[in-house]
Amino acid sequence: MTKALPSVSRPASPGFATFDDRHHSLLIDGDGEPDFGAIQTSEDFLALKRRVRRFILPATVLFLAWYVTFVLLSAYAADFMSTPLFGTVNVGLTMGFLQFVTTIIITMAYARYSKKRLDPQVEKVRALAETDEELV
Repeated sequence: MTKALPSVSRPASPGFATFDDRHHSLLIDGDGEPDFGAIQTSEDFLALKRRVRRFILPATVLFLAWYVTFVLLSAYAADFMSTPLFGTVNVGLTMGFLQFVTTIIITMAYARYSKKRLDPQVEKVRALAETDEELV
């Protein structure tokens, strides 16, 4: 038998009319579909989950602590919250505005973190699930 000659326009890949074994790190089941159970236990996926938790948990805890502090001060420290800062703007109004500012800052920080740390890891996990048709 003969082997098919590789095409000049694209690199040779094992497959039709070759006798090469298909060696790849893809986590695909017998039907050619992604094996999601194997992907979830892969080191790349676990690293992705760790990276997500590394940002999400501290950011959530800090923001909730800040928000609960605002709510508790509003409920139990009315005198403090009504302290005027300038004109008709008081501490409560300023802290309420800072809640929005904090939300925007966390959103921007997450977008930056995601672009630098999560997106490259997501590509590694996606590569585990690509089927042969997607590779061609």
